[in-house]
Amino acid sequence: MSATSADAPAPKAAPGADRPSAAEPPRRRRGVELSLTVAAVLVSVYGYAEVGLATSGAVPPGAAGYGAGLALLAVLAHLAVRARAPYADPLLLPIAVLLNGLGLVLIYRLDLEPSLGPRAAPAQLVWSTLGITLFVLVVLALDDHRVLARYSYLGVTAALALMAAPIFFPAVNGAKIWIRAAGFSLQPGEFAKVLLAVFFAAYLAANRAALAYTGRTVLGLRRLQLPTGRVLGPVLAIWLASVGLLVLERDLGTSLLFFGLFVVMLYVATGRTGWVAVGLVLSAAGAFAAGSLEPHVHGRVEDWLHPFASVRAGLGPGQLAQSLYAFGDGAVLGTGLGQGHSALIGFAAKSDFVLATAGEELGLAGLCALLGLYALLVARGLRAGLALRDPFGRLLAVGLATIVALQVFVITGGVTDLIPLTGMAMPFLAQGGSSVVTNWIIVALLIRLSDSARRPPPREDAPL
Repeated sequence: MSATSADAPAPKAAPGADRPSAAEPPRRRRGVELSLTVAAVLVSVYGYAEVGLATSGAVPPGAAGYGAGLALLAVLAHLAVRARAPYADPLLLPIAVLLNGLGLVLIYRLDLEPSLGPRAAPAQLVWSTLGITLFVLVVLALDDHRVLARYSYLGVTAALALMAAPIFFPAVNGAKIWIRAAGFSLQPGEFAKVLLAVFFAAYLAANRAALAYTGRTVLGLRRLQLPTGRVLGPVLAIWLASVGLLVLERDLGTSLLFFGLFVVMLYVATGRTGWVAVGLVLSAAGAFAAGSLEPHVHGRVEDWLHPFASVRAGLGPGQLAQSLYAFGDGAVLGTGLGQGHSALIGFAAKSDFVLATAGEELGLAGLCALLGLYALLVARGLRAGLALRDPFGRLLAVGLATIVALQVFVITGGVTDLIPLTGMAMPFLAQGGSSVVTNWIIVALLIRLSDSARRPPPREDAPL
């Protein structure tokens, strides 16, 4: 008996068939974005008030001003997106506002501990204002993300100059990653990572075919076929120069980030899993060499392997041990904002170990919620990359999402003793003006990329 049309298998959808047609334009969902942004502001203001109630029994006098300022910045960012990127992903901005707001709450809470140094929340609020201002400027000024590819070599030159600048300044906590002058400090490597992502995306997009299919085989194995030196040489030289500078500055956390960024983008550009294997082998070899030869890194490795060695020696717990105690004290629901013992962590509580305060006072539930926000931010960035049709935009979206993902993994793994601790800033949460400004630029670029990915194609019958 012949099959009926109901029994016949459904035809496969053509690539891009899930994109909305011109007859059914996609929903812009700016109202959803505004509602979620307002909710993010309210949650942040509630956390600010909760810290004051827990520590002094009264709502902080600056709660209204803090809430009004954060709301004004968030609304301005939303209006910029509504005007210039109406089809952008509606979750990116609210997630960034919530993470930034919670970061300000945690830093304000740590400012209440006199032993942790001078107040950092006011400066962090100023840097957040600058970051959101740059977010608005990028969204308003960047009409087409493909314009960035034209300036990729200029950008990578600026990136190398930014990374080299801290060599001429004194080391801070064992690493030369800061430019300090007249009471002002800047971490230029934070800005360099965005410029390098743009360069990698532009170069790999232009040479992806040659990188995937040409070159010689290694040991006669076709799976180990390498591209020609003429194709791979420039991007490899830029990567080696950037990582070499970071090693000289003892900024091994950022060098690990750049290495991971390079391998991920190379894999996405070529589709060859061999690059992932090579990347893992080289990273393991580099980590072993650094841990064996560099005293500063060797000390971090020893702390990772034996976090409670100082306790057993009767010298009291170190920072990593205090971090683990904080996570354990938080249990499932946490001690409550303002009711932990963050002062015991020491000088890096507002930067490297800010996640330990979140784990202690918000508990496992709050920590999972924070990591879920980061995961959602990364996933929406990757989704925008998958939906884009131009190779440069696809690689740039993947690169920017990878930067956030690697930072979160390296920092979370360090403070929970999963991997050796490296000095990096948790995106939006940790104290650091350079970091928060850079992360707002990353979100702005993801907004533009998602708008291009979700925007309906022009109608064929539209007037020219």
